[in-house]
Amino acid sequence: MQCTYCGFRKALCDVSTPISENDIRTAARRLARLRDPDQNEEKGLSEINCSACGGTLRFAGTLTSSTCVYCGTPLQRSDAYEARHRIPVDAVLPFKFTREQANDNLSSWVKSLWFAPTAFKRRGVHGDFAGVYLPYWTFDAMTYCKYEGMRGEHYYVTIGSGKNRRTVRQTRWYPASGAFQRFFDDVLVVAGRGLPDQRLQDLEPWPLNDCRPFQRDVLAGFLARTYDVELDEGCVRATQIMDQELEQDVRRRIGGDVQQIHALHTQHDAITYKHVLLPVWMLTYRYQDKPYQVVINAGTGEVQGDRPYSWIKIGLTALAAAAAVGAAYFLFS
Repeated sequence: MQCTYCGFRKALCDVSTPISENDIRTAARRLARLRDPDQNEEKGLSEINCSACGGTLRFAGTLTSSTCVYCGTPLQRSDAYEARHRIPVDAVLPFKFTREQANDNLSSWVKSLWFAPTAFKRRGVHGDFAGVYLPYWTFDAMTYCKYEGMRGEHYYVTIGSGKNRRTVRQTRWYPASGAFQRFFDDVLVVAGRGLPDQRLQDLEPWPLNDCRPFQRDVLAGFLARTYDVELDEGCVRATQIMDQELEQDVRRRIGGDVQQIHALHTQHDAITYKHVLLPVWMLTYRYQDKPYQVVINAGTGEVQGDRPYSWIKIGLTALAAAAAVGAAYFLFS
């Protein structure tokens, strides 16, 4: 960490320090301990709630932002209160991209947009980036999968005669079954509800191997969104993600051209979790009096967000495509 004013530098914890995994079965006992004021592990942290979007933001020490990074609503510093008893943060990915680098990536993103208004691309996007840590759950699990199904292999036959002669595709089916194990490592689940899930998924992948054990020092100068998705709900979502991938594994194992799955039984064992904070730069800008939001993965520089469209460019492109299709049809006919 480096102070932007005096240049003082302070080393964070050693990156080689291991990050502990937490047994999902002991989570209930841990939550009960956290709700005991005498056992609160979160002392020294504060929270503030946005009255407009309902988001709860966490910070250490003095509040460094006076507006909500999600909706832009002014935050009243007097509304800050001591952090609730929550599951502690296990790991954090520090900001790797500075504001200047985020601005450079944003400029490149604007220039790459198709069908954007010319005036918008010429002017670019201007505004103040807000740095915020978003909450995620990660889950590990050993799975055992047993399946039964059918493998379909296509073949072609010719039927009919004369003008009615044609080739049709048919399928031979063969039984398939098996069992296998697969270990899942760091299945990522969004733990907040402040941004659309699809937008956050588009920011992936994250360099999770660069995460470090959580220290409050990394929150200096930033806000951190607290989790809205409880641990048990996150675990359900993680197992759904695992099951979707296991179904694709089963189809690959069945092989052939098409597959049918008649039975699929999955057992999830040794489930562990981590509560991690991942960094993003957020910016809300206006174009023609309409607000747009942009988020940047501060670990990789990936840019995702809202943007305006030029319906004139889209219309001209559609007309040009229709004219090309019409010309091709005229020539070939």
